[in-house]
Amino acid sequence: MITRMRRNPAGLHLALMLALTFSTGVIDAVGYLGLDRVFTGNMTGNVVILGMALTGANDLPIVGPIIALVLFMTGAAVSGRTLRHESAGWHNRSTALFSVVGLVLVAAAVPMLIDSDPAEPIKLSVTGALGLAMGLQAGAARHIGVKDVTTVVVTSTIVGLAYDSVFAGRSKGHPWPRRVLAIALIGVGAAVGALLLQVSISAGILVAAGITLLVALVGHLGRPAPAAAAE
Repeated sequence: MITRMRRNPAGLHLALMLALTFSTGVIDAVGYLGLDRVFTGNMTGNVVILGMALTGANDLPIVGPIIALVLFMTGAAVSGRTLRHESAGWHNRSTALFSVVGLVLVAAAVPMLIDSDPAEPIKLSVTGALGLAMGLQAGAARHIGVKDVTTVVVTSTIVGLAYDSVFAGRSKGHPWPRRVLAIALIGVGAAVGALLLQVSISAGILVAAGITLLVALVGHLGRPAPAAAAE
């Protein structure tokens, strides 16, 4: 099975990034519905919320989106620094980064397991941890370079789906299946995250953590063999 995975790295990476896209939907539902209207994966949403909040509109949060933005950028920068000397694709450092993402998510779930309605500073700490994890994930996914699947946002994917569609007269070579799957999976993930909130905030975070750790394991097993990678 490992040999088969190594024979088709493009297909393996696509499947893994789609799985992470689903888990991002779960995490964003947790952040928005459970942590005072903050996105921890979709930074476009945070920028928009922050812009409106600064006008005093509808008592929108300010501190949470700022924390999520700063920690997300920090995580992405750490991924970029870690992978700066690696060629595109999956490496041991990719495994390490995705593993860290999963472990950070587990750590973020702990305070919510202890107290389902913690004090505001604890909630902001969880928001920051989720933002950091999603930034690390986004950076590592960017390095793997699966076209149209960034794992954290689908706006550009939606544009590509419409721009290259038959209605636009540009349907030749249109990779619509992966685009449709990415869009659908982040939406389904958000729905699952919303449902898991009926159990607890920690439930959605732990589900996302489990998916991420599984992705790290499968990606590590399916990475190029050490001898091949060294050639």
